[in-house]
Amino acid sequence: MWFDSWAEILRVLIVGSVSYAALVAVLRVSGKRTLGQLNAFDFIVTVALGSTLATILLSSDVAFFEGLTALALLAGLQFIVAWASAHVPGARSAVTSRPVALVVSGELQHAQLRRHRLSESEVLQAVRAAGSGDLSDIAAVVLETNGTISVIPKSELGNGSALDGIQDAPGSGRP
Repeated sequence: MWFDSWAEILRVLIVGSVSYAALVAVLRVSGKRTLGQLNAFDFIVTVALGSTLATILLSSDVAFFEGLTALALLAGLQFIVAWASAHVPGARSAVTSRPVALVVSGELQHAQLRRHRLSESEVLQAVRAAGSGDLSDIAAVVLETNGTISVIPKSELGNGSALDGIQDAPGSGRP
């Protein structure tokens, strides 16, 4: 159907504008972390916020204040989980994964590649994108908690303190 009524178009324009402004206000109040996509949980909240906004815009069955409540609830829950992750021991591991070393001292970690369903070519692509053509020049390649791949050349390793907590990473100092 191409057109229902001018009233529906007007409702989308008004409710859409007010909903957008409300979402911006909710995001400003909830902080930068809400859309930071620092991990899978943050990504899920971002998608849920977008889906909620779309429902408010397009479904006349959802009242504006119901939608606004849903937006505020998602942002509030995200704030609580982020706070708990930073302040409650063990909470972070419940909602995020640990970073994993995919390359250690120039050697691919095939068991980790299989475990995380990555191919050797994906890791090599990340190494090339980092400007290196030789895997032996790489101290570590890390699959981060948000799914990105970080490449640390041996020349940039320093004391390896940024690799603390990553199992088997060079210079990590911890198992």
